[in-house]
Amino acid sequence: MPAPERIPAGSVSADAVPLLTHGELTVRGRIREASNAVLYCTVAYEGREAACVYKPVAGERPLWDFPDGTLAQREVAAYEVSLATGWDLVPPTVLREGPHGEGMCQLWIEGTDDVELLALVDGDEPGEGWKAVGLAQVDEERTALLVHADDARLRRLAVLDAVINNSDRKGGHLLVSGGHLWGIDHGVTFHAENKLRTLLWGWAGEPLTEEAVEVLQGLRDGLKEGAALAERLAVLITGAETEALRTRVAELLRSGRHPEPTGDWPPIPWPPV
Repeated sequence: MPAPERIPAGSVSADAVPLLTHGELTVRGRIREASNAVLYCTVAYEGREAACVYKPVAGERPLWDFPDGTLAQREVAAYEVSLATGWDLVPPTVLREGPHGEGMCQLWIEGTDDVELLALVDGDEPGEGWKAVGLAQVDEERTALLVHADDARLRRLAVLDAVINNSDRKGGHLLVSGGHLWGIDHGVTFHAENKLRTLLWGWAGEPLTEEAVEVLQGLRDGLKEGAALAERLAVLITGAETEALRTRVAELLRSGRHPEPTGDWPPIPWPPV
């Protein structure tokens, strides 16, 4: 039997979703630093093979503010919304059965580009090409300004995070491969209450780009009752969460601006990386 065609890590093709959905899933190891069970796997189907991440529902750690056993579905919902934007910011992700029960399966992305997206700088100004997030206590004797790149790819991700109500956009959840920016780890998203926590506050209060407005208008239509996106999300998140999603999209379109921290919720995730 010939060896399966190996898909390079992070190489996204039209075959990724059927491969992840129907392929034979083989656990190769565990990513130890993750708070929940995250298994590094390979998936093989019809002569093709790729690396992937499998997060079984059974390995999810209970959280006080999210219902137990729902993080995998939220990861898939984030992919569905990302796909609908046309920006493809979330790697292909499906819900499926695996060696340890139902879980999410996502194409493995290997960050290959040495691109600095976040930094700590001395002084009060971010410098050209950077956006200020806020002051950070580096140690007992030093306070520095946390900044992120003034990058169109990051700006798109900031809009997506505002839409899906991402409460954990850390620096370690940003990967760049072949010039493409990917966001990963979307288990704590889509809460009905405002829980946006991110390192991408640099555009807070600024007008949305024309591109972002067009994307949000498309999402508004896709989230209408009976629309395709709304139907796909209905099996992944609750009705109340879908309604809150519609409200967030409508509010972004009404204001025409990137959201700002409300003060009701810590705006920066911890740890930030």
